Amino acid sequence: MNSIALKSFVGLRQSSAEPRHFSAQPKPLTLPRKLKVVAGKYSPKVQGRNLRVAIVGGGPAGGAAAETLAKGGVETFIIERKLDNCKPCGGAIPLCMVGEFDLPLDIIDRRVTRMKMISPSNVAVDIGRTLKPHEYIGMVRREVLDNYLRERAKENGANIINGLFLKMDIPKDKASPYVLHYSGYDGKTDGVGEKRTLEVDVVIGADGANSRVAKAIDAGDYEYAIAFQERIKIPDDKMVYYENLAEMYVGDDVSPDFYGWVFPKCDHVAVGTGTVTHKGDIKKFQQATRKRAKDKILGGKIIRVEAHPIPEHPRPRRVKGRVALVGDAAGYVTKCSGEGIYFAAKSGRMCAEAIVAGSENGKRLVDERDLRKYLEKWDKTYWPTYKVLDILQKVFYRSNPSREAFVELCADEYVQKMTFDSYLYKTVAPSNPLEDLKLAINTIGSLVRANALRGEMNKLNV
Repeated sequence: MNSIALKSFVGLRQSSAEPRHFSAQPKPLTLPRKLKVVAGKYSPKVQGRNLRVAIVGGGPAGGAAAETLAKGGVETFIIERKLDNCKPCGGAIPLCMVGEFDLPLDIIDRRVTRMKMISPSNVAVDIGRTLKPHEYIGMVRREVLDNYLRERAKENGANIINGLFLKMDIPKDKASPYVLHYSGYDGKTDGVGEKRTLEVDVVIGADGANSRVAKAIDAGDYEYAIAFQERIKIPDDKMVYYENLAEMYVGDDVSPDFYGWVFPKCDHVAVGTGTVTHKGDIKKFQQATRKRAKDKILGGKIIRVEAHPIPEHPRPRRVKGRVALVGDAAGYVTKCSGEGIYFAAKSGRMCAEAIVAGSENGKRLVDERDLRKYLEKWDKTYWPTYKVLDILQKVFYRSNPSREAFVELCADEYVQKMTFDSYLYKTVAPSNPLEDLKLAINTIGSLVRANALRGEMNKLNV
């Protein structure tokens, strides 16, 4: 039944046994007219070649940016050290990303249609009752998704460099190139790379939370979380339980400021957690997450251990000169949910669109004004989302009683509908004033009960 619904859903692609082929010829990129002619008035034409852009980092942000640039007539380079990188990431993507980025269904491991939110006292609330037959949360492995996006960019004309970015020389004027220094590996997995340089007109930093590009432009620091994840191969009979189900655990035991998760992959589950405030205790929180899910992953074997920093808010500076930051390098991970894949790919595409438009399809140089158009569009579109999730995290992740209240609210069907609609389509779902009033009353009631419970717990601790 789901497969029938998927065929009629606009924007989704069917899986195919046939090899996928992409046109190697760059295709003209159609962009909004208002972005297209402004920069040409003040930017000099590029002589004898097209605009050159280097993208440092080959994750979703880098791959999405590279494809857009290559299609738009820009000479494009991706520098990525680990072409088989398995970033510790829950791997959840919203439904809109499948259609927006034309993702084939066969790179999606699982289609999650049910979630369990589990409170500190192990009260479980089932979430997903409001989903329509064709709606789901996609679960992907980063090594699969990232490689797919890079290869598609390559088929459209982008150059993939297997190398480690080291530093860059900043030009002294507006027309001279940036000189990037990197170690080239050409597919080697070990040993010392060959020192090389690359001259480009624009640089996009898509190199994650520890971005060297960000350091090069003095982008400033930000708070970051440590995410720790284990991929666990569990018995087939237990894997059936997680066929279309994901679990989220909240409580001081699994994280003082985030949540623990069990997300299904193709033939295993990803079990992980994260924290900003108690990074040194991350392994203790991971053990607690495994303990909470113990009965459901019993007999499992750990096949991979992963850890990685995750930014908590945008960097103070995201554009300087002809350098722009996107994805984790810019700090585009939401609080409360920790979502970053969609926003990484979206920011990469937005930044690339601004470059293609400002350069008139690679024929002119661009400058900081062109790159700031991407920032203006990004902030206008997504700032409210980040702010709301920041508030939710501060209100509901501050104590176990607050987390109990949060899980209690998740049982409300209206909350589920608003949450899923906003998450799946990345738009603000239209609200019902009467339901909003009821939700406000329920929220206050849950928080009052939470505070009362905290008071009783404090008495017991005295």
